[in-house]
Amino acid sequence: MRVLLGVLLAMAAVPAAAALRPGATAPDFTTRGAVAGKVFTLNLKDQLRHGPVVLYFFPAAFTSGCSAEARAFAEKIDAFRAAGARVIGMSADPVDKLAAFSKAECAGKFPVASAGPAIVKGYDVALGRQIEGRDITSRTSYVIGRNGKIAFVHDDMNPAEHVATTLAAVRDLDTRR
Repeated sequence: MRVLLGVLLAMAAVPAAAALRPGATAPDFTTRGAVAGKVFTLNLKDQLRHGPVVLYFFPAAFTSGCSAEARAFAEKIDAFRAAGARVIGMSADPVDKLAAFSKAECAGKFPVASAGPAIVKGYDVALGRQIEGRDITSRTSYVIGRNGKIAFVHDDMNPAEHVATTLAAVRDLDTRR
């Protein structure tokens, strides 16, 4: 029953136009990110050495939906860790803004990183709108298995279900993959 629920959730969450579908290889990247306000260099391949990654893209730091989503991920971070996964938030915001966001909204519990144009294109998350004169990303969550393959996609501008659906997908993963 749990597997059937996971399949149904996956079918409902993947949009028809998503470039990265389950089974696709997640593009590797290196960028700057922050956790608890401290800036560091983040590499996806390095993160995957520790287990699956929930890579969630959000439009803009300190907006109501993005702040609510970050707080929701922070509240469930222990459940993600217990399931063997790391959570990484991604936005086209500059790293100094994300450093402040990582302290204020993520409670220092997980990193947020800056998604430059190559990352946005590689993950097909360009929203086609701007805030404060810069392009923003869609609200898309990818669960990436340890093997670097996309296991699950949730693409919905409403932040309400991202945490629950990605956590369910992580729990359904064979974390050795």
